Amino acid sequence: MLRRNSLLWNPLDDLQRQMGRLFDDLGFRVATELGGAATFPAINVWEDQQSVMIEAEVPGVRREDVEITTAGDELVIKGSRERHDGAERTYQRRERGVGEFSRVVTLPCRVDPEHVDATLRDGVLTVRLTKSPEALPRKITVRTN
Repeated sequence: MLRRNSLLWNPLDDLQRQMGRLFDDLGFRVATELGGAATFPAINVWEDQQSVMIEAEVPGVRREDVEITTAGDELVIKGSRERHDGAERTYQRRERGVGEFSRVVTLPCRVDPEHVDATLRDGVLTVRLTKSPEALPRKITVRTN
């Protein structure tokens, strides 16, 4: 039986390193397209009596590079994070994605598209969507015959 020596060259280790570099160079686009756990941007969605709130982590994204749209029961967050291709660089590690991104969020109820407010502060995009009147709870009066 052959015994492996950790100092010997292992072709699978080399292949793993090369594939890691390839995926690092592609940035977050690979994880998003493949439906991986690293979907960008990371979001939280919650609701209260009057509205639906969405927080999205978008560090390094400028306000003018974000587009938010609503249609039916979906909210779409699109944007881009700037590339720094002009500088001569040799990356030792590249974990922050660059380029365009898009995230579709299915809303838990109908919202009023005329009453949507979005703010970007400290790398967190906060979107408040007011629930449509038919989605709001209403009290029903019980009658007797």
